[in-house]
Amino acid sequence: NELFLALGLVSLVENLLVVAAILKNRNLHSPTYYFICCLAVSDMLVSISNLAEMLFMLLLEHGVLVMRPSIVRHMDSVIDTLICSSVVSSLSFLGVIAVDRYITIFYALRYHSIMTLQRAVVTMASVWLASTISSTVLIVYYRSNTILLCLIGFFLFMLVLMLVLYIHMFALARHHLHSISSQQKPPTAHRGGSLKGAVTLTILLGVFFICWGPFFFHLILIVTCPTNPFCTCFFSYFNLFLILIICNSVIDPLIYAFRSQELRRTLREVVTCSW
Repeated sequence: NELFLALGLVSLVENLLVVAAILKNRNLHSPTYYFICCLAVSDMLVSISNLAEMLFMLLLEHGVLVMRPSIVRHMDSVIDTLICSSVVSSLSFLGVIAVDRYITIFYALRYHSIMTLQRAVVTMASVWLASTISSTVLIVYYRSNTILLCLIGFFLFMLVLMLVLYIHMFALARHHLHSISSQQKPPTAHRGGSLKGAVTLTILLGVFFICWGPFFFHLILIVTCPTNPFCTCFFSYFNLFLILIICNSVIDPLIYAFRSQELRRTLREVVTCSW
């Protein structure tokens, strides 16, 4: 519980700093950083919802909080809905960011006409709305294997989509490495920055897969072999999977801070309160 609480608090503070830095620096007011800001908000929701559930259960176990069983079930459903919504939104925004990076690299000259601020706002609103609706349906029909299969399928679809996009982007990066010594053009520097962002988000994707993979494998086992001894043994490590989820929320802001010079500078200003 102490480790869980410590990781949750660190994640909450880190993601708050990322959101504050993006809101403070007008140079970061672009669709790409707005999507990253939404991802940070999703990570905050992961931390807040898991911390709220842990504290809620601890208060009930120690008799500090006394509630009727019906109210406890209602509160648990609300917290679970918040957790699921943050999970779906995190995965969705990783996919959105990957598509945004892809457009930046392969359609650099048309990027601002393709990814307008209005389209970015519509995309963010759609993700949040879809995440809320889908998580509500998931909690209401959580006993249905069909619902679990839909969630697993969504995870696999987004994972494959991002892998395909990043492989294509790295193919372009390798091509630039071969040609950069012979020719230098202004677009090369612009694309170089975009490719650096693609590397950042690829690291983020790897971290996401490592941290969330066991949880979704847990869901797969629930559907395929709920009574198998091996599966039952795997289920006993559920608390470890929750810690990995919180670790993902802790690592994400570190990747942004160390990979983006502009965001790192603004973070220093936010920390030192030089508003």
